[in-house]
Amino acid sequence: MTLSTADTARLDDFWRHCLEHQFFNIGYPENADFDYSALERFLRFSINNCGDWGEHSNYVLNSFDFEKDVMAYFADLFDIRREDSWGYVTNGGTEGNMFGCYLARELFPDGTLYYSRDTHYSVAKIVKLLRIKCRAVDALPNGEIDYDDLLAKIAADGERHPIIFANIGTTMRGAVDDIAIIQARLQQAGIARRDYYLHADAALSGMILPFVDTPQPFTFAAGIDSICVSGHKMIGSPIPCGIVVAKRRNVERISVEVDYISASDKTISGSRNGHTPMIMWAALRTHSPAQWRRRVAHSLKSAQYAVNRLRAGGIDAWRNPNSITVVFPCPSPGIARKYGLATSGDTAHLITTPHHRDTRFIDALIDEVIAEARPEVWRATLQRSWHANTQLPPRSTSWAGGARLDGR
Repeated sequence: MTLSTADTARLDDFWRHCLEHQFFNIGYPENADFDYSALERFLRFSINNCGDWGEHSNYVLNSFDFEKDVMAYFADLFDIRREDSWGYVTNGGTEGNMFGCYLARELFPDGTLYYSRDTHYSVAKIVKLLRIKCRAVDALPNGEIDYDDLLAKIAADGERHPIIFANIGTTMRGAVDDIAIIQARLQQAGIARRDYYLHADAALSGMILPFVDTPQPFTFAAGIDSICVSGHKMIGSPIPCGIVVAKRRNVERISVEVDYISASDKTISGSRNGHTPMIMWAALRTHSPAQWRRRVAHSLKSAQYAVNRLRAGGIDAWRNPNSITVVFPCPSPGIARKYGLATSGDTAHLITTPHHRDTRFIDALIDEVIAEARPEVWRATLQRSWHANTQLPPRSTSWAGGARLDGR
């Protein structure tokens, strides 16, 4: 490939932009702590995972063997026997959510999909594309689904085959819907287990909860029918991706035979990225359960540190149990843009993914949030620091002067 001087300069500019901002999107669950250099040589190939990784395909340039290993890992992680499960590496959480809802619709064509108002925006697209009846359910203040409102709406609809969209870590507040309470409410409504479908959106928390001491139950053993997790979030990937796992018996309903590849296709997208299964495989092969536990523990510790610092500065910050999402009042647009914060209404959040090896970025953001919202508290803090150390704290002097960090 030969590019013009101008095009090369444009790429160089973007390279510098990426270097400067790769660790700065603190409001989004993107883990930048990864190294897939061992896979770079495969970028010269067009690797296409069209069809079912469990079957032979005439298209031989695929990474099915790696995808098979990835899906075995997640079947084990989410408490379902490998032979009873089927899933695949997706383009991201939205495709995984659509796959789960698609299976539910095929099982209960006239069923109504119930989801909380704190559910990811992808559900609005999914119900339109799949033409599923749907009902939004109120959310509790911490972001969980309102279980009483769920029961009331199911009863008001006279719905006998509800499809429940459960959040295992909501987008803005990191809330985990209680699977046991949902099932108890459905039983209370007289709906048997065989008559409803439960999909779990675990885009971020699906790689957190398995590695904490007291996780909220959310796996197949807890009663779910399908689950999706993002690969570019807690795991970390240069390409957006994810996985979805479902009960094999439900997947068989959507299988389509494709003669020209001599295989069946059970996926949403058909032709699929063959590189992302290798990325997921490499991540899982190079991190033991103990290492995942350490990464998760570090991220949770960083989240609690952020909550403590914000509260000490007079900012009303909080987080849900086992969540790396720290919720606080929305700062000015300037601060939100500078630090890549996610905001919704009067609420903002920061997310402490594993690439935050220390607290520099967290401290820099919090310093500005406190200085803007509680200037009197900030001035008092600086004054105390001055008297204690005869100089301003290093993070305050460096950021006040506009110095940049290299991210490491």
